[in-house]
Amino acid sequence: MGLAILLAACGDNAVEEIQNPVRDAYDTWLKIEPPGVVCGNNTQYKLFANFSDKSDNLVVVFEPGGACWDYASCTGQDGIRGAANIDGIPDDHWELAPFISPFLSRFDDTNPSRDWNMIYVPYCTADVHTGNKTVTYSNEGAPDVEFHHDGHEVVQKVVSYLDGEFTHVPKLLVTGCSAGGVGSLVNYRFLRKGITAVEKGYLINDSGPVFPSSGYSAPMHAMIRSAWDLDSITSTMPSGFTLDDMGTINTALADEFPTDRLSTTYFRRDFNFSLYSYERFYDFPPKEEILRMWDADTQLLIEQYATRENLEYFIPYFRDINDSHCTTVLNFAGSDIQAQNMTLADWVNDFVGDQPIESYIEAPVLGEDD
Repeated sequence: MGLAILLAACGDNAVEEIQNPVRDAYDTWLKIEPPGVVCGNNTQYKLFANFSDKSDNLVVVFEPGGACWDYASCTGQDGIRGAANIDGIPDDHWELAPFISPFLSRFDDTNPSRDWNMIYVPYCTADVHTGNKTVTYSNEGAPDVEFHHDGHEVVQKVVSYLDGEFTHVPKLLVTGCSAGGVGSLVNYRFLRKGITAVEKGYLINDSGPVFPSSGYSAPMHAMIRSAWDLDSITSTMPSGFTLDDMGTINTALADEFPTDRLSTTYFRRDFNFSLYSYERFYDFPPKEEILRMWDADTQLLIEQYATRENLEYFIPYFRDINDSHCTTVLNFAGSDIQAQNMTLADWVNDFVGDQPIESYIEAPVLGEDD
């Protein structure tokens, strides 16, 4: 019996027929250096691939790591929150992959992509994988710093590489945490359209929500628009998106890819991304005021998501790890919504497995985050 006939006879229990090219190596991390793209410090950019001989599905994970937009944040001056890997990407950076995201682990039984092809997209441009501007930052009494916010160009080269490597992609999952979450959202269209072999796409933006600009995120949106020259890439964004309201990226993607599944997940008590969003723009308000603004922006996002059938969210309340930041960092544990008896691992597997799902937001839990 031929393989195609055997697969048809086995139905849903069939092992997937592998159609992608035979690789030189499987289940090992390989360094890729796309020509012509650099990190913030003008060193060669690197990404990492781990190919599978069990599946043609593909997961692309964008690395987290903050952001910067001025001398203080791009140098870490005076402890100002800045961005990761500003000195470039080492050759052994792939070792962080399974710690950065469970979607990059072959040994986590709760990971729906454990048998897939894996692409790890490191972060060294400090612009949530999105910028398109080289800037010289100055500070009185200190040497100038030239910084390449080249995230947009990096992603285009990554997409070009992936399009050349894959001839069959039944499922594409794009995800990332924090700055990587924003990167997964903003660059979803480039991957979905640029990798021509993709049949269906899935987006899980972890803890990098792009809220409607009508809320408290407006000052940050205005600042990064200028700092990273986002106007220069507007023509490549989906119809319906406008920089005057950056939150339109959510509905614009939902409209362009109506049969894809698009989602966000983050904690209501996230005290990391909320700091980046509001702290320096509202004169360093206290924690409860920052989280009040975060909750108000969350309500705007929920209202926006309700307008599209293919937008979903999973928003637990609190986890005593990493300032309640990133629901998928290390693993899915601790990001459950107990009142609905729903674990994030189950929700993610249902989401990627095309099972019926609902959106969830957990009510405040007394005694947590006291």
